Amino acid sequence: MLITRTPFRMSFFGGGTDYEEYFSKFGGCVLSTTIDKYCYLSMRNMPAFFEYKNQFTYSKIERFNSPDEVIHPLVRNALKFIPSDRIQIAYDADLPACSGLGSSSAFAVGLLQGLHAMKNEHPDKMNLAKEAIHLERVLCNEAGGVQDQLAAAFGGLNKIEFNQNGYLVTPLKLSEERKKLFQNNLLLLFTGFTHLSFEIAQDQKNNLPATLPQLHEMKAMVSHAEKILLEGNLDDFGSLLHHTWQLKRTLSKKITNSEIDRIYEKAIKNGALGGKLLGAGGGGFMLLYAPEENHEKLKKAFDDFKFVPFSFEDSGTKIIYENQKI
Repeated sequence: MLITRTPFRMSFFGGGTDYEEYFSKFGGCVLSTTIDKYCYLSMRNMPAFFEYKNQFTYSKIERFNSPDEVIHPLVRNALKFIPSDRIQIAYDADLPACSGLGSSSAFAVGLLQGLHAMKNEHPDKMNLAKEAIHLERVLCNEAGGVQDQLAAAFGGLNKIEFNQNGYLVTPLKLSEERKKLFQNNLLLLFTGFTHLSFEIAQDQKNNLPATLPQLHEMKAMVSHAEKILLEGNLDDFGSLLHHTWQLKRTLSKKITNSEIDRIYEKAIKNGALGGKLLGAGGGGFMLLYAPEENHEKLKKAFDDFKFVPFSFEDSGTKIIYENQKI
């Protein structure tokens, strides 16, 4: 038996420039971090006792003999990509799926890592990320970018660059004191509803030719944000988040709605300097930047909403337990 643990991520700047349709022509860049909220996958060899050969447990229980029988597309295609028989897989997570934290890609990375480990294979983080990208974008034919898989595999606060030749993950070298100060100015607010990211991603992809100016500007913000984190006034990071949200919401009409706009405007009125919906948009978690002294005021203003405490994490996906004996 083994257990993989894969972190969720927050993407600050550059989202949308990690779509292949964009970065293959212009090059892309994002700034993101992983946090101490995870998805867990446990795997073990299925004893040759039951009438079915395999089992996958999540919000449903799927029992099957062939991968073609699996309803869940990521599991179905992963079991074809890394053929596995007589296997039992169970999924659990700290936070709900479809909420803007890259949960689907974290699941893909952790699943592939586990399937490899069951065969005593241990690909490095870059190859694991590339396989997850292939699984989601090619085998499952899901629209979206490629930043989440890299973030989940590597972990940490990183600048991630994309071009037609490959990917580059560069950790930001902040002192622990400054990283803590930055982290303490962030709030994670759950809007109360989730979204189907692939629908928004497809719409954003369709709109790409008309939104190139916004994407170019959003990519340029990555370098600006990096300089702020390394040596600038951290509150400027909040103001920059506000600006990128104004650009992001123009990439697709599905990214925001009246309720999301109401939440964001209320946050600004109560001490947030900026923020944005995480992930594709449409719901899920909203990231807010506010000086720490304004946090209590914000929490009181949103006393009927959930704030999720978190810390940055640096490990990326990992196997936290392994014992191949049944």
